Amino acid sequence: MTERHAPDATPAPSAADRPQAVGRAVIRAALGSLPASPGVYRMVTAKGEALYVGKARNLRKRVAAYASAGKLSTRILRMVARTASVEVVATHTEAEALLLEANLIKRLKPRYNILLRDDKSFPYILITGDHDWPRITKHRGARTREGEYFGPFASAGAVNQTVNALGRAFPLRSCADSVFASRTRPCLQYQIKRCTAPCVGRIGAEDYDALVGEARAFLSGKSRQVQKRLLARMQAASDKLEFETAAIFRDRIRALAQIQASQGINVAAVAEADVVAAHQQGGQTCIEVFFFRAGQNFGNRAYFPVQAGAAGPGEVLAAFLGQFYQNKQVPRLVLVSHALPEQALLEEALSVHAGRRVRVVRPQRGERRKLVEHALSNAALALARKLSESAAQRRLLEGLADRLGLEAPPRRIEVYDNSHISGTGAVGSMIVAGAGGFVRNAYRKFTIKGVATGDITPGDDYAMMREVLTRRFTRLMKESPGREPETWPDLVVIDGGAGHLSAAEAVFADLGVSDIALVAIAKGPDRNAGRERLHRPGAAPLNLDARDPVLYFLQRMRDEAHRFAIGAHRAKRTRQAGRSALDDVPGVGGKRKRALLHHFGSARGVAQAGLADLRKVEGISTAVARSIYDYFHADG
Repeated sequence: MTERHAPDATPAPSAADRPQAVGRAVIRAALGSLPASPGVYRMVTAKGEALYVGKARNLRKRVAAYASAGKLSTRILRMVARTASVEVVATHTEAEALLLEANLIKRLKPRYNILLRDDKSFPYILITGDHDWPRITKHRGARTREGEYFGPFASAGAVNQTVNALGRAFPLRSCADSVFASRTRPCLQYQIKRCTAPCVGRIGAEDYDALVGEARAFLSGKSRQVQKRLLARMQAASDKLEFETAAIFRDRIRALAQIQASQGINVAAVAEADVVAAHQQGGQTCIEVFFFRAGQNFGNRAYFPVQAGAAGPGEVLAAFLGQFYQNKQVPRLVLVSHALPEQALLEEALSVHAGRRVRVVRPQRGERRKLVEHALSNAALALARKLSESAAQRRLLEGLADRLGLEAPPRRIEVYDNSHISGTGAVGSMIVAGAGGFVRNAYRKFTIKGVATGDITPGDDYAMMREVLTRRFTRLMKESPGREPETWPDLVVIDGGAGHLSAAEAVFADLGVSDIALVAIAKGPDRNAGRERLHRPGAAPLNLDARDPVLYFLQRMRDEAHRFAIGAHRAKRTRQAGRSALDDVPGVGGKRKRALLHHFGSARGVAQAGLADLRKVEGISTAVARSIYDYFHADG
């Protein structure tokens, strides 16, 4: 695999002024150095930001398609206009290129690719194998601990529910090894019949291993055999008139039935598969994924890829699957709802990634088709809920525009707040909201530098707000001179009153920022919620009705900014609490710091020590001792 950087064209004007012809010229200039082999290409801005990542069987031929204006979507034309250079990575095979493409999209998150959001790892059930008495527990993250993993499950809730039910069916220990080793009497889990108390010898090793084997068999898909054995043992106990023992087996059978009932649909024909279905409506796509392992349904989850508006369901599914399995185990079978472009290539790439054969199938009939249809109906319901929430959000934005006299509903709202205690540990916060609700990956924190330098009097909220807004919009003007709607706000909300509004107006006037609506939301008399006053430039303060949904919307945004600011402030205080006066002394690292503290007992003791005393500390040379002494006696 080799990486090449195609030469940039001559310096081009900013993205705001540069026509698409310049971007096409950049691409044409790069074609001469591109190989006619498989690989991955990246369209990059002048600042090195990845705009788009794609893969190709023939890099030169694929990239050449961007050099002509015809047959390109509006989204791709905007990407071409911002392209300043083309970077390529040549690969040995097209399957390798597909895997690399998915990896780069996940890592770089290019603006013009279809992106998978909320890509968290899935939880598993773990039966540990590194202890004489195995433990059953929930596990998330790297699978480094010795033992058997069962999953993935769609959510932590699904795992917790299953583990709790398994505790009733197979009363294995769930405590940590350290707790197990320190027990001298049975815990509450034993009292409620969720554990057999192996820690204090209430069960023998042979019987406990039998329980572990039954749990393992059940999670491996042999639930019917386990149930049959439990039924036989219950009947045998009943025949011997051992009704208490029979009742124990009865309760275990009921617990197994509860697990199976909570799993919804189950299909014996599918032992290990993911069912992936896409539904499109209103310019959005929902992808629903069902997880089937060991013939059991381990739950489902809905995903809403971004930047997928113009793509068909098959194209979105293909992009989704490549990114989805980057950090997950691929099952042997993936059932999809739509035909995929280059489906055979995707199947080959997933097989390479998994290290074994993986099949990607679009079933046409039978039980597998019913599974796909079930996933499709769930995707449609999830998208309907999201669209309903989006419609409610749009109504709030329209109402906000109406109350504030804006020309159109704001697409991006930025809300600012400060947090400090008597001026110390001052931080600013920015949260972002839009048509889809809060955009948490766009949140920003600002350490107020002016307080540390003395340019801002501690506690001067107005000066702090001026610093935060100046830094935010100075950087924004550099990074996005074309005022792309994804990064520039239509409305700025300040948590504060008329003074904060004046500070924001002054910043905008100094920077030449215009056409951005400003509003400051001040707490009402006695700081009562519902009596807030809205301050706007050149207009009288506005009071909304306490029951107005728009006021509630503003309160939610303000409270979110306040929550985020307080969180940043507390984190900063926590970091500062662990610092010592010795941390800033030149030449004193961790080892010397420990030696000084051990010798003098505290940082104050070090500060009060004489030069001769400092030289007596192990590891402190004469030069370092002089440096420490001068640091604490600079004014002496």
